[in-house]
Amino acid sequence: MKLNAMTTFRDYVEPVFRRPNYVQTGALCLRQTEAGREVLLVTSLGGKRWIVPKGWPMKNRTLAEAAQQEAWEEAGVKGRVEDSSLGTFSYRKLVKGGIPVTCDCELFTLQVDEIAEDWPERKIRNRAWMTINQAIEAVSEEGLREILRAL
Repeated sequence: MKLNAMTTFRDYVEPVFRRPNYVQTGALCLRQTEAGREVLLVTSLGGKRWIVPKGWPMKNRTLAEAAQQEAWEEAGVKGRVEDSSLGTFSYRKLVKGGIPVTCDCELFTLQVDEIAEDWPERKIRNRAWMTINQAIEAVSEEGLREILRAL
């Protein structure tokens, strides 16, 4: 088989310059009510999108423990986090300098036991409890929707 220049570039050269996906961790915060199971979503820092609490891995913490910490900082909730991942979804994010990167967010279930009135990011984020179907409609990441549909 004869390779042309474009095929050679795409197969051998392009992967060398492609950035690897960044790893993040997230908490799918759940509670059970008389009406059924609900998901807690927070607004993004720009306030335009509904997301799950998520962030970067933390030194000396597992991804599940880091997700639990993000749930406290971004949503003001505490609870029991599952050690095993519920799944992973990918999304695009702008990092310093406005550079777009792809993040793979490993998602962990957090059964909410406590909801605080005051928490670290309460002045920069809103939070809302939603039914699973409402959450599916509210989030924009298709991979996260798939995880929510599987609940």
